[in-house]
Amino acid sequence: MTDEPARCWWSGADGARADPRMIAYHDDEWGVPCHDDMELFERLALESFQAGLSWSTILNKRDAFRAAFQGFHPDVVARFDEADRARLMDDAGIVRNRAKIDATIGNAAAFRATAAEFGSFDAYLGSMVPGPPARMPTGATAADVPATTPASDVLSGDLRRLGFRFVGSTIIYAFMQSVGLVDDHLPGCFRYGVTR
Repeated sequence: MTDEPARCWWSGADGARADPRMIAYHDDEWGVPCHDDMELFERLALESFQAGLSWSTILNKRDAFRAAFQGFHPDVVARFDEADRARLMDDAGIVRNRAKIDATIGNAAAFRATAAEFGSFDAYLGSMVPGPPARMPTGATAADVPATTPASDVLSGDLRRLGFRFVGSTIIYAFMQSVGLVDDHLPGCFRYGVTR
């Protein structure tokens, strides 16, 4: 008998090799509404870097990403130059993908411009995906969790219009899940229906 609460399947909590970082991310971050612009930029950048990789890979490199991207301060990252790009490409602690690095630097400038136009990036997101977050219906299973939705399609398209890159609908839906714009915790998970 275990005292561990039930969690969503992807957290790996019930596996033989449970990853404490994945469990903590599931329990404390995923689906929790985030309104801090710096954290929103970090999450958007990390979701972009995750494309084609496992989320556990990104979580295991998150501290290195934070150091390499100087805390994900959009104002700082937007000023990265060729020397910074070379430094990032040489950093074995992060995902060394030139297209993703370039996109993150460019996205920092687009993020700043969007935040300036709307008062904050959080306000922009609120205008695009008004709350409260949608929740999985009773009886939903892992097969019911979508990879994209009409809302992620619209947000993805608008972000592209604003100059963002590596923001396809699948990446944006994962971002929406991460920052609590949707709540995809499944029935049976101790976080199901928990509003924070």
